Amino acid sequence: MTTETYTIEELKKTAPVFGQISFNDHEQIMFCQDKDSGLKAIIGIHNTTLGPALGGTRMWQYESEWEALNDVLRLSRGMTYKSAISGLDLGGGKAVIIGDSKKDKSPELIKAFAHYVNSLSGRYITAEDVGTTTADMDLIHSITPHVTGISESLGGSGNPSPVTAYGVFMGLKAAVNFQYGSDNLQGKKVLVQGIGNVGETLVKHLVEHGALVQISDINQERVAEIAQKYNVQVFNGSDIYLADVDIYAPCALGATINDVSIEKLKAKVIAGAANNQLAIEAIHGPRLMERGIVYAPDFLINAGGIINVFGEIAHYGKDEALRRTENIYNTTLDILHFAKEHKITSNQAAMKKAEERIAAKKQQK
Repeated sequence: MTTETYTIEELKKTAPVFGQISFNDHEQIMFCQDKDSGLKAIIGIHNTTLGPALGGTRMWQYESEWEALNDVLRLSRGMTYKSAISGLDLGGGKAVIIGDSKKDKSPELIKAFAHYVNSLSGRYITAEDVGTTTADMDLIHSITPHVTGISESLGGSGNPSPVTAYGVFMGLKAAVNFQYGSDNLQGKKVLVQGIGNVGETLVKHLVEHGALVQISDINQERVAEIAQKYNVQVFNGSDIYLADVDIYAPCALGATINDVSIEKLKAKVIAGAANNQLAIEAIHGPRLMERGIVYAPDFLINAGGIINVFGEIAHYGKDEALRRTENIYNTTLDILHFAKEHKITSNQAAMKKAEERIAAKKQQK
């Protein structure tokens, strides 16, 4: 097993396409490799001012190591803001394992990764993400205590996806309220892009509240299954961004709000579970505002999962996790009104509130 830890300045000198990689005051980057199990992973710790860096482990078949690094940098930074805006005593971190979770994942690989997590002595706490499962977290727990989202039978909070989806639903309703003057979803047309565990539960909530739902996913079998299960429509058009809907809910991977898509959108509300939805925050946030599209900041409304797993650290149960997650509705409304009052984007407003909390904590130290 080999471990390499680099300073950000060293990485800047070696990055072949530095302009695509965002080093935003990250504290530590660890590259991990275990030839016996085939593990290649990167752990990113962005900020630990408020507490240990907590963030999930994503397993994905990246095209290059630099693409994986870019992802871990963006995601770990997002976790810092997510915890801060949610009032949690946690910092931001993230890990990525390079590989196809369906073909390359093995118990040996997960255990090898767990040893690297353990070597950080609690500065980074991992959890479930795309390509990893509660069972994987249980296996990691056999090696290190620095993991959340383990099975309830082991004293954990279990699968965080239902709570994540509930928070997204609360944030979506708040954004609809801000845009339309009511959070009544009866008859509202919604396109949910990405029907994983979170996307499916979001569809369930939307249907139960009378929304007219269309779904889209690269997995056509999954789409057909969910469409039948909840009696919703499958989006069959050639371009989802041209869909005639009121609400666009991106629940797959990030950067779907970009130069091309943003000019096509007919939806007047964007609220989904995906991380890093704005391809370039400084460009696409203002453009959404110019177009009159209400954007519910992703790191705010998809915080239900981390609120849920934080219960394992703060020792509160499922009821308290749901209560805290439900409050995403009020926080989202507050952020949207703050943004309007100060003539800034909703993303800027949420980041400002998060940064104020981090700065206040630094002054106390």
